Amino acid sequence: MPTQLQRAREGTVTAAMERVAEREQCDPEFVREQVAEGQAVIPTNHGHDSLDPMVVGREFGTKVNANIGASETTSNLEDELEKLHTAVHYGADTVMDLSTGGDLDEIREANVEYSPVPVGTVPIYEAVTRVDDVAEITHELLLEVIEGQAEQGVDYMTVHAGVTMEHLPLTDGRKTGIVSRGGSILAQWIEENGMENPLYTKFEEICEIFAEHDVTFSLGDGLRPGCLADASDEAQFAELDTLGELTRTAWDHGVQVMVEGPGHVPMDEVADNVERQQDVCDGAPFYVLGPLVTDVAPGYDHITSAIGATEAARAGAAMLCYVTPKEHLGLPDAEDVRDGLAAYRIAAHAADVANGREGARDWDDALSEARYEFDWRRQFDLALDPERAREFHDQTLPGDNYKEARFCSMCGVDFCSMRIDQDAREAAEAGEGQLEAIDDETDLEDSPAAEVNRPPVGEHDGSDVPDLPKFVDPYGHEEPADD
Repeated sequence: MPTQLQRAREGTVTAAMERVAEREQCDPEFVREQVAEGQAVIPTNHGHDSLDPMVVGREFGTKVNANIGASETTSNLEDELEKLHTAVHYGADTVMDLSTGGDLDEIREANVEYSPVPVGTVPIYEAVTRVDDVAEITHELLLEVIEGQAEQGVDYMTVHAGVTMEHLPLTDGRKTGIVSRGGSILAQWIEENGMENPLYTKFEEICEIFAEHDVTFSLGDGLRPGCLADASDEAQFAELDTLGELTRTAWDHGVQVMVEGPGHVPMDEVADNVERQQDVCDGAPFYVLGPLVTDVAPGYDHITSAIGATEAARAGAAMLCYVTPKEHLGLPDAEDVRDGLAAYRIAAHAADVANGREGARDWDDALSEARYEFDWRRQFDLALDPERAREFHDQTLPGDNYKEARFCSMCGVDFCSMRIDQDAREAAEAGEGQLEAIDDETDLEDSPAAEVNRPPVGEHDGSDVPDLPKFVDPYGHEEPADD
C-alpha cells in the first residue's frame, strides 16, 4: 500500500486527507499539495486501526505532542493507559511512548490500540533493553526493532540518524554535553565500537521499512542543546545539516518526514533557529521540544518552555512537544500530563492567533463575551480546561445561585469592573451618560477555525477505539477494580 506522500504525489486525495481537511476546515486539494511537497505530514501507519488522522505542517493549526511512557523504576500498563487518555482528553494531537521499563511490547501495543491520535516511539530505547551493553547493539537488531514497532502500528518514530562520528568532538566544550537520551546512547555506541552511527549507515533500509508501513520519520536532534549556554552551537547546526540531507533521502523513498528541534534556546534565538531549520530541511515540518528560554526554574519548566514554544510556533514550527512540571526532576503522572498540555495548548493557540490563522481568535472572542455577560456556565464550557475553571470558581462561590452572579470572589460585588461598566452603559441607554451598550456575539459554529482552535479540546473521533479496560479511569476518579 503506498504512503500518504506517494499517493499525494500521484494526485490522489486519500481518505486521511479528506478527514484532515474536515478538521482543518480547508480544501482537501490543499492538504494533498502540502503533503506532496513535503511541507506537511499525516502520520498514519497502515496498521493503526483506531486512528483519527491529523496533519502536522506550518500552514495548518499548530499541534501539540504529549510524551508518556514507563521508566525502569516507575509506572505500569494501567498508569500508562491513564496517561494516554488524560493526554487525549486534554488535547494532545499526538502522543509519544517513551517507555524504557516494563513490558515494552505490551505497553506499546496497548497505546496503539487505544489511541485515536498518532503514536510515536524512539526505537533505540527498546534496542538498549535487548542487550547487556550498548556496544552490543547490532545493525540487525536495530532494523528488527524498527520493523517490529512498525508492524505494531506505530505512526512515527524518532530516529537519531544525524549524530555522526565527525559531530561528536564538536560537543566537547559544552556545559551539559549530549542531553538527548537517544543521542547519548548512539554517541556511546560510536565511541565504543569505533564505527559510524548504525542509524545513519542503515538509513535507506529504514526508509524501506517506513515506506512499507507508512511510518513517518521524526528525525531526532540528538545533539540538541541542554542549556542556554550550548544553544545554536556548532554541534547542533552540524547535525541539522545532516538532517537536511536525510530529509531528502527519505523523500526519495516516498517517506514522510518531520524534523525535531532544540530544547534550550534563549528567547532572542528561537525564531532564527526555526528559520534555519526551514531553510536547511527544505520546509519539512519542524517539531520542537519547548524550547526552554531559561534554565532557572525546575518545577516550572512547563512555563519556561511554553514561552519558547509560542515564539517557535509563531516563527513557523508546526508541532510543539510539551514539557511538564516534572521535566528534569521525575517521571510525569497523569496530573503533570494535564498541566503540561494546558501550557502547550495555550502556546499553540496563542501562536495561531498571532499568526492570523483563520478563525483562531473566534474562541477568545466568544469566551470574552461570556465573561462580560457573567455567563459562568458558558465560560466553563468554552475554557481550555473546563473542569479546572469550574473547580477554581466553585472553591469560593460553590452554590448554583453564584452561576448567575455578576461578580466573582476576586473583586466582589462593589469592585467588579465589568459590573460597574455594564451599569454605566445601562444608565447611558436611559439618557444619563455617553457610553453605548456592547452587543457582540461570536458564533463558533460558523467559525472557519481549525478544530484545534475551537472548543472543546480533545475532540477526536474515537469510534474505532475499543472500550477502555475496567481497571483504567482516564480522568483520575477513584474506582475499585473488579476482583
